[in-house]
Amino acid sequence: MKKSLLTLVSILLVAAFLLAACGTPATPAKQIEVTFWHAYGTGSAEEAALTKVLAAAAVDMPQYKINVLQVPFADIYNKYRTDVAAGGGPDMFIAPNDSLGDDARAGLIADITDLAKGKLNGISQLGVDGMSLDGKLYGVPESLKAVTLWYNKSMLPTAPKTMDEVKAAMDAGTPISLNYGCYHMYGYYSAFGGSIFDPSWKVIADQGGVVDAFTFLNSTYQIQKKNGWALNDSDGLAPFSEGKLAAIMNGNWAMADYKKALGDKLAVAPLPAGPAGPAKPMLGVDGYYINPNSANQAAALEVALYLSNAKSQTIMMNEAGHVPVRTDVTITDPLIKGLVDAFNVGSTIRPQVPELGKYWSNFCAPDAIYEKGTTPDQFVKDATAGANK
Repeated sequence: MKKSLLTLVSILLVAAFLLAACGTPATPAKQIEVTFWHAYGTGSAEEAALTKVLAAAAVDMPQYKINVLQVPFADIYNKYRTDVAAGGGPDMFIAPNDSLGDDARAGLIADITDLAKGKLNGISQLGVDGMSLDGKLYGVPESLKAVTLWYNKSMLPTAPKTMDEVKAAMDAGTPISLNYGCYHMYGYYSAFGGSIFDPSWKVIADQGGVVDAFTFLNSTYQIQKKNGWALNDSDGLAPFSEGKLAAIMNGNWAMADYKKALGDKLAVAPLPAGPAGPAKPMLGVDGYYINPNSANQAAALEVALYLSNAKSQTIMMNEAGHVPVRTDVTITDPLIKGLVDAFNVGSTIRPQVPELGKYWSNFCAPDAIYEKGTTPDQFVKDATAGANK
């Protein structure tokens, strides 16, 4: 009897333990926090699309808590560099490859070659090249960017194919807004048969073609100035969206806002060609960079891979106008197809050499020509001499 009672008590104790275990929720695994910075404008289509992607990431990757901070584009590079140099900074951030070379050489972004090995399936070689320097990978590619010609089909049914056609349309009163910043102009040097650099990165702008480009652009600048047509993409954003400009020179970062305003009237084309061939603007690659100070580099990489997967890039493409770097994303939007065609007609991956700084510091004051009357020949001669000091 005692043995039976003891057995019964034991069974009851085991049952009670099992019931208690079943009724107590398992303690969740601790989330790994990943701090992520971006510079998409508040209220922009890019920010809204990214928010949607991050919401999906929270569901699909519950093991990570992604802490997001929006930093104005004008500040993000300096803030990141300052914080990283001081031993801090976010685990990751997204930005164009504008300064990839400088930041890699300064040790401000992590070399992720080994960490990402075998994990970039589906990403185009163009995207990988845009995030690489000297054979090493410094970012997870997300999208492609370059300057193109956006036009309103109700005002300009067919896009001009050459700069001569652009000028003829402008002379006839068609309001077209070209941009004269040195980033936007870069593609026109080759279109007029010139080059800023030789293969060894010596500045050779004074050897022909570049002067012709500035001469032509000065003629269109004066037409725009006389008619009060916007002289840069920022000033032209509202007039183009409001139907006051027939065409504008800008990057695809503005596509979602243009599309929202103009709908089916919006179209895109390559930059018009010059007498020596197609314009070749800098092709930028946006990507996710990882902080060398981060203690969570593997987690940050996994988050970056999610934010750049086919599902995420499809959202960024359809809702923010991003041109995907993936080959497994189905493109149905004619505007995105037009951008891909434009990039393939003529573009050059943004150089990541230190010598590119000589271009920015010597050729980015074209108002000397457009506003102060310096001849294009003298401007290019002085800029070349300054670059080669």
